[in-house]
Amino acid sequence: MTIHAHALLFDNDGTLVSSLDSVERCWSRWAREYGITAEEFARVELHGRTAVEVVGDLLPARLVPQAVARVEQLEVEDVPDGGVRLLPGTRAFLDALPADRWAVVTSATRRLAEARLDAVGIRPKALVSADDVTRGKPDPEPYLLAARQLGVDPARCVVFEDAPAGLRAGRAAGMATVALATTHRAEELDADLVVRDLSALSVLVTDGGVEIAVRG
Repeated sequence: MTIHAHALLFDNDGTLVSSLDSVERCWSRWAREYGITAEEFARVELHGRTAVEVVGDLLPARLVPQAVARVEQLEVEDVPDGGVRLLPGTRAFLDALPADRWAVVTSATRRLAEARLDAVGIRPKALVSADDVTRGKPDPEPYLLAARQLGVDPARCVVFEDAPAGLRAGRAAGMATVALATTHRAEELDADLVVRDLSALSVLVTDGGVEIAVRG
């Protein structure tokens, strides 16, 4: 299978990098600080959602701004302590792309996203964070904004995601979707193409766009 596109839009955590251990560490500490029980915390979907949405499910509205700032602080401070690492295939895949053909679209805040990306040497020309939108994934707003930033028709974009919420956002934006089975089982991911990670894909840049294919 080959997918043709003019621009590639990547989620970050679980797609380009792994921060799962850091997320679990920091959010567990945050939950203890705010008196959230393990049972309450387990009922909330964490991955692929903004911190504001997650905190809003757990605390009264008056506490949300302070609590969001606290978990962001914990996660940013955790980055130098092994809080992020590149996933297989990320470096080679991104290095093959012109800077104006791809963007990072993340549910993290800009401060946290930039800290994680900088730690592994990824510097996208275009970055859409939770700070840039009013509605996060699974709403299509983040991916539509990235397409506008790159000046590309949404129908000519491909979304790379590891979370169901992000894949729903890509589909709602009218984009092709590639799912990476890095944090969810392949059968849980509804996409045009499902692979284990970016190392399973090859990329070819042409005058007409970008061609993505499964290796082998």
